[in-house]
Amino acid sequence: MPVHRYSGPEAAEELGNSSILEPSGNVWRVEKARRARMLVDAAEYFGVLRAAMLRARRSLIVVGWDIDSRMRFVGPDGSADDGYPELLGSFLTRLAREKPGLEIKLLLWDYSVIYATERELLPALPLRWNTPANIDFCLDNQVPFGGSHHQKIVAIDGCLAFCGGIDLTVRRWDTSAHDPENSWRVDQAKRPYRPFHDVQMMVDGDAAAALGELARWRWRIAACEDLEPAGGGSHDPWPEEVEPHFRDARVGIARTLPSGNGEKEVREVARLFVDSIASAERWIYIENQFLTCFDIAQALAARLRETPRLEVLLVAPRTHVSWLEQQAMLAGRIRFMNVLREAGVEDRVRLLYPSVGEGKAETPVMVHSKVMIVDDRLLRVGSANICNRSMGVDTECDLAIEAEDERSRSAVLRSLARLVGEHCGAGTDGALATIRETGSVLETVERCGKHADRNLRPVEDGETVSGPSLATVEAITDPGRPIAADEYFADIVDYPGEGRRSRVPAIARGVALLLFIAALGLLWRYTPLSEYARPDTLRATFGSLADSPFAAAIIVALYIVTGFFAFPVTILIIVTAGTFGLWPGLLYAAVGSMSSAVATYGAGRGLGARFLRNTIGPRINRVSRGIGERGILAIATIRLVPVAPFMLVNLVAGALRIPFMEYAVGTFLGLAPGILLLSILGDRVFAMFENPSFSDLAVALGALSLWIGFALVLQRLATRWRNRGR
Repeated sequence: MPVHRYSGPEAAEELGNSSILEPSGNVWRVEKARRARMLVDAAEYFGVLRAAMLRARRSLIVVGWDIDSRMRFVGPDGSADDGYPELLGSFLTRLAREKPGLEIKLLLWDYSVIYATERELLPALPLRWNTPANIDFCLDNQVPFGGSHHQKIVAIDGCLAFCGGIDLTVRRWDTSAHDPENSWRVDQAKRPYRPFHDVQMMVDGDAAAALGELARWRWRIAACEDLEPAGGGSHDPWPEEVEPHFRDARVGIARTLPSGNGEKEVREVARLFVDSIASAERWIYIENQFLTCFDIAQALAARLRETPRLEVLLVAPRTHVSWLEQQAMLAGRIRFMNVLREAGVEDRVRLLYPSVGEGKAETPVMVHSKVMIVDDRLLRVGSANICNRSMGVDTECDLAIEAEDERSRSAVLRSLARLVGEHCGAGTDGALATIRETGSVLETVERCGKHADRNLRPVEDGETVSGPSLATVEAITDPGRPIAADEYFADIVDYPGEGRRSRVPAIARGVALLLFIAALGLLWRYTPLSEYARPDTLRATFGSLADSPFAAAIIVALYIVTGFFAFPVTILIIVTAGTFGLWPGLLYAAVGSMSSAVATYGAGRGLGARFLRNTIGPRINRVSRGIGERGILAIATIRLVPVAPFMLVNLVAGALRIPFMEYAVGTFLGLAPGILLLSILGDRVFAMFENPSFSDLAVALGALSLWIGFALVLQRLATRWRNRGR
């Protein structure tokens, strides 16, 4: 990221040694916002954001963990009265058509398969292919293995921005009343979901410009395209009816960026947590979905021991919803609280969850917000959970407003009262009066929490569950460091051969591809096709062909056909060797993989690069910059250090008209080591299932280790090769 005028040691001295915010230390930059406002719960956020988007003129960038075209994009009253559609996808389509000069960029995480049932199927269809040309959509896969893109930023015209914990997706909308019977709180399938609490921050001025720069940088990393700054000018997209909570505020921007893409690791989020805790005198208020980071727990314990008056109020979900979160994050939260108990400070700490309703109708509120308030000095709102992965594996962005005068300190205190008053049912004014009277946030909760239908109740997590399997789950779901680096080639190349006219009309090709993609998604979702991705099912299918005289031809044909369905080629190779043995399974796998590569290369050549860019989206740029060198060595390296799925690389190679012999030789050289090692692995794994032995286990583990080691070594060599060529 570029260095700004407020970065560096000189800026820290200029801002004063007493400041919590340290540019190029615990924050990236400190910028001024002429106006800032905390938006509590998605109903308020969506309403304000919708009004701001309607005022956009040149640029609208949405960066998120998820974006869903089916979400109801409405304000607190549950409906829209501005004449635009209520659903996000339809709203953006109408906005783009009525404002052809407005460039809309949508960037969301290319999510893990474990979230597939929670996400919109084939999001590119409603957000790219079925929208005007000035809407661009990209999946961001530029995160380490096991990591996610978790920032939630919206930047408008370079002069207004939103940042916090709320994605533009389903199952987020709720008002601050959190009424258990609210009929508007339903998902895209009209199924009700429980009350949901979250927070977003809204800023303008230089702070918004900086967030816009961060969003454009992220687009360049994910899509390999540079976006021009929008330029603020005299235009003001801040909705007139929205009153700011802060004026002329100093805003720190803290990030987590894992190493990769030629960038060094950034852990500003973690440092800001520790430094903010170390400055606390009277109270620390935290709302967070997860509490598992041991370092933060230790920092809280240390400060509580040093400062006898200090209190800590933690507001979190009562429990975690999914099995994965329950197994990993719940155990981590128990250990987090044990750190405070063992430090002997638990009498000044409360872990509570908000609830609404009475008696049998009482319902816990899902806490998804990421908020921290320190005394009347610091308000922090962002995307970072207090978990290990948010400190170093996922991308994160938090905003911190540091109070400089009495007016801003009152605004921080009122923000605290706004949140406590919501959870306790006392309202902002009632909670604020009690905080001022008692000087204690814990006593405020005790006094204000007398309402029958709104309360903060103690979280009861029970005892820690431990064991090897739990440790493994935690290591995967909540790692503190990336598992592997994520370095790729550089330099986007032009699309060659685009001047010639295709014999197939563009409309016909577009319709054919859309029908194919739609059919592919329906097949994977509504037919047993996904079941065949299971090695045992696939092996049974292959086994039925073993005695056929046409086995070789059928297996090769299966490789070709499944290549067009994005079927995992690694599974095919392992199962082929496991079914037919190392020989002739190795031969079948080699011929089948090469045949599939040639077939999809031909398809890409027929479609053309510009057509693929317009249909697949900006992600094609990342593939093209890796294979655009056109040399055999470049093609071989891309196979060894993949920049995208097997099918996509083949399509792009054909679309770029890489010379066929270079493509074929490079592909064979790149695939050969993997095919050999995977075949050995597959042969031994299935043999081990039938007749277990330590020798088979050793061979299988050895092949797996060689495969991983070989890929890592080639990745490092490829990075050095790339750097020498610059």
